[in-house]
Amino acid sequence: MPAIKSALLKSFALGALAAGLAAAPLMAHAQTAQSTPVLMMPAQSTLSLSANGEVSATPDMATVNFAVVTQGNTASDAMKANNVRMNAVMASLKSAGIAAKDIQTSNLNLNPQYDYTDGQAPRLTGYQAQNQITVRVNDLNQTGPVIDAVIKAGINQVNSINFGLKNDEAVTDQARQAAVATLLKRANLYAAATGMKVKRIISIEEGGPVYNQPQPMMFARAKAADLSTPVSSGELQLSVNVSATFELE
Repeated sequence: MPAIKSALLKSFALGALAAGLAAAPLMAHAQTAQSTPVLMMPAQSTLSLSANGEVSATPDMATVNFAVVTQGNTASDAMKANNVRMNAVMASLKSAGIAAKDIQTSNLNLNPQYDYTDGQAPRLTGYQAQNQITVRVNDLNQTGPVIDAVIKAGINQVNSINFGLKNDEAVTDQARQAAVATLLKRANLYAAATGMKVKRIISIEEGGPVYNQPQPMMFARAKAADLSTPVSSGELQLSVNVSATFELE
């Protein structure tokens, strides 16, 4: 019996020693993990701003929207009358030197017309046809004469006129530079006011370009036979909006 008891004690001691050795690396790892310092990076200071760059430019082209509006007892009559007038208008534009690529049909409508008398059911009175075209005039000096020519040919509605640039790349770049210059000036101002400096630009985005001009102008034909419709193009304001995010230090 003493021999068996001695053997059991030895076996228990060896098991405890083995368990202790196995747990030692885990404890050492836990101590190492707890003692390793964690580095916290300071939050990045940023500033987001946006600015408009605007440049004035003299337009060198115009787009005019005209329409032929006709009436008829039937839909067919209204369309036939409209087609006759529009063909004459197209011929007058060709004679005025307007290229086919600069003429575009922008809208075509055919609608029934009703008489709405109080207390009675609507009564069909006929049909109205409308054909709208947008014409690009590349020589501003010809804008007035072109308007007169199409009115004489059959146009009975002048909707609007807009002025633009045939090539706005150089003007747009000037507006971009103006916007960025304003952004940098403001960024440095805000940074200095808070005791910091602009380190770098993190991101930059552009919106535009946008033409700022008066609302489309309505025109009336000049009364004097020897005078063309007066057209004043004025100046365009082209603007570009630029947004940027700066890193401060």
